[in-house]
Amino acid sequence: MIPATTCKNKKIAVFGLGGSGMATARALEAGGGDVVAWDDNPDNVRKAEAEGFAVRDMHDLDWSGIASLVLSPGVPLTHPRPHWTVDLARAAGVEIIGDIELFVRERKALAPEAPFVAITGTNGKSTTTALIAHVLRSAGRDTQLGGNIGTAILTLDPPAPARHYVVECSSYQIDLAPGINPTVGILLNLTPDHIDRHGSMENYAAVKERLVAKSGTAILGVDDDYCRAIADRLEKAGRKVIRISVKETLAEGLYADGPRLMRAARGGAEELLSLAGTGSLRGRHNAQNALAALAACLACGLSLEEIKAGFRSFPGLAHRMEQVGRRGRVLFVNDSKATNAEASAPALASFDRIYWIAGGLPKAGGIESLTDFFPHIVKAYLIGEAAPSFAATLGERVPYEISGTLSAAVAHASRDAAQDGEGEPVVLLSPACASFDQFRNFEVRGEAFRELVLALDGVEPLGGTKK
Repeated sequence: MIPATTCKNKKIAVFGLGGSGMATARALEAGGGDVVAWDDNPDNVRKAEAEGFAVRDMHDLDWSGIASLVLSPGVPLTHPRPHWTVDLARAAGVEIIGDIELFVRERKALAPEAPFVAITGTNGKSTTTALIAHVLRSAGRDTQLGGNIGTAILTLDPPAPARHYVVECSSYQIDLAPGINPTVGILLNLTPDHIDRHGSMENYAAVKERLVAKSGTAILGVDDDYCRAIADRLEKAGRKVIRISVKETLAEGLYADGPRLMRAARGGAEELLSLAGTGSLRGRHNAQNALAALAACLACGLSLEEIKAGFRSFPGLAHRMEQVGRRGRVLFVNDSKATNAEASAPALASFDRIYWIAGGLPKAGGIESLTDFFPHIVKAYLIGEAAPSFAATLGERVPYEISGTLSAAVAHASRDAAQDGEGEPVVLLSPACASFDQFRNFEVRGEAFRELVLALDGVEPLGGTKK
């Protein structure tokens, strides 16, 4: 835990008592803060009270005595309208922050030299974050991994000079961290997302820009107009900027030439490493993640050999193109995190002979947007409520069966792939659907797939990814 010592003897209101909210309350209490907590969910309030925290409906709070409102990132700060606690805090002149800001203040107070790598972007954040942390750890660095990736930042070990922090940040978290100033800040890409919470694409981009605005080194993917403009602004402001691209050859920066990760400078270019044979980093989307991780690890002082070794041993993230196992030439891949068509596209683009398990609770638009990838699909195995509509879209373009259940789909796909005499057949779970018709969430669905695959005769487990 990171005790929030910068809040010692201050009265702090904590609203939102889920996992990160309770972690925040504990850290504040451990740091000597006077915590008052509340949530719109009565069950969460009861749990906090049972743990010994002072709970009080913040409608009745004397806000004149409150130093800070620490807000859960899931609570609206600005759009579609501010939460009622935000209105009350602003009316009283009380600052509104989140747990990332508390970490930033603790780092500044205890070990401002502690390397801090912060990662954001619309897509690829988690893989990039996990890859950087893995490379640092494999090189023997004291590394703490947290933030939006699933571990509340204040549950990590306290800042120390040589302790590296690798933190995934959502736009909601950045919005509540006005002092964020990472050693290395990464903005991977920007496409429309969370507009309901930010009001417009311009507002969303402006929030994301804050993560890199005060970075010691700013790493930006420049394959979209928003990030390219941000890179230009930062450079004009005198910031150190490293541009990365998977779409074009850069005159200066890092770019991908197929699997080769290149560094261009002063009119020349050199290959730093190759992703060929690194199954956990297949596809152009992962090339962008790898470029960002490469640039960040170099900025943190790692040698190229240390980075290469870390890349080679990276297992990938569970449920995100996770290589589960292999039987002969057949590879089994768990991409259960793909809960809509857009999310399935990278996996479908990464393999040539796919035995595709798809379906679940359908999303708007179905799989029509994936037609460009249909030539990669040898056969589809359709499950769940989406099976009839997916079958109608596949039509005569892709052979399919309506398997109904995941267990039937795995059994039939593994049988058919074993008889494929060409290339590398891949049994791919990439549902392009929510899981809720048959599974509680995508993690449970992915774990079920993993168990079914590993129960097949002759399957060699791969990767070692964990939940």
